[in-house]
Amino acid sequence: MRVLLVGAGGVGSAFVKIAARRDFIESLVVADIDEGRAAAAAASFGDRAKGVALDASDRVAVEAVLRAEDSTVLMNAADPRFVMPLFDAAFAAGADYLDMAMSLSQPHPDRPYAECGVKLGDEQFAAAEQWESAGRLALVGMGVEPGLSDVFARYAADVLFDDIDEVGVRDGANLVVTGYDFAPSFSIWTTIEECLNPPVIWEADRGWYTTEPFSGAEVFDFPDGIGPVECVNVEHEEVLLIPRWVDCRRSTFKYGLGDEFIDVLRTIHKLGLDATAPVSVRGGQVSPRDVVAACLPDPATLGDKMSGKTCAGTWVTGTGKDGHPLSTYLYHVVDNEQTMEEYGSQAVVWQTAINPVVALELIADGTWSGAGVLGPEAFDSVPFLDLLTEYGSPWGRKNL
Repeated sequence: MRVLLVGAGGVGSAFVKIAARRDFIESLVVADIDEGRAAAAAASFGDRAKGVALDASDRVAVEAVLRAEDSTVLMNAADPRFVMPLFDAAFAAGADYLDMAMSLSQPHPDRPYAECGVKLGDEQFAAAEQWESAGRLALVGMGVEPGLSDVFARYAADVLFDDIDEVGVRDGANLVVTGYDFAPSFSIWTTIEECLNPPVIWEADRGWYTTEPFSGAEVFDFPDGIGPVECVNVEHEEVLLIPRWVDCRRSTFKYGLGDEFIDVLRTIHKLGLDATAPVSVRGGQVSPRDVVAACLPDPATLGDKMSGKTCAGTWVTGTGKDGHPLSTYLYHVVDNEQTMEEYGSQAVVWQTAINPVVALELIADGTWSGAGVLGPEAFDSVPFLDLLTEYGSPWGRKNL
């Protein structure tokens, strides 16, 4: 497998460090708008890797690198705004494709908090027939959330349940960043996008619909010492992916943000700083959201100032294989101290990065195969969870 990795930020750099311990990647090209950052990430992989400068928004340039390097897979570790040029470039070059976040949504023009407009992933699923006809695989949403959370949903459907009422993804943490009043542990650009857009819910008798941001507050008790965290509805890919492959009556995504974080996001929105369209500033053009991102610390640099754990998981309710009611939480907890000590990567980006490495290894050895635009739910979950454990990062389960 010859991989072109686009994006050498926190997740991309963690991906390289994890993949360097496996032997299924024949060659790796790390591409980033910052050639120095790409070269630094590539150096952690060894002699089979190199770094190059590349603009992820330039579909033609990306296709040219894929062809020049004879890459068989494009691994997208860039911001979601670059999904479509990278997705299209991979198809044009005859390469397979994997991402951790899907094409962006657009709220309904008249009823944004009741009806869906353009949904997450709609642009990619519109091309599914082309990918399938070409015999190429686009594995979409294969990070941690979406990604591992979707694998958990498939595992629950295949192994644990005869009948599923709800698949509810729940994400929480007790991470603390010392020395900052406000320092998100993940890309603020992506965080603004998913938290301020209308959250999506799916119900079997209604389909996909939207609700108000930060609605549906509930306290969820996370495992491994994290404890109770208030979670709210957030727009996320799982709700758009799970119902396509898992038979259930309802699907939701709720994220533990906290009152302070929500207040900051609401203020950003009130001031118009969440906008992506450039505005004129002293004769120049600049995106307000890019300014916010530039003013905050790079999440990849916060690891040595962070402490605590992060948990990603999937809460499933329904009727178990024994015919009795079952409510269970499948989860993956990562301790920042451990990932910093072993990999030099903070917990949130490391937890995101390990899952596409596992998925690519399963594709490389033929355990996972397919054609078209497919989510993680389209594949057998057991080999994935077994290999994740082999990587030294086991998952857990608790009944609720």
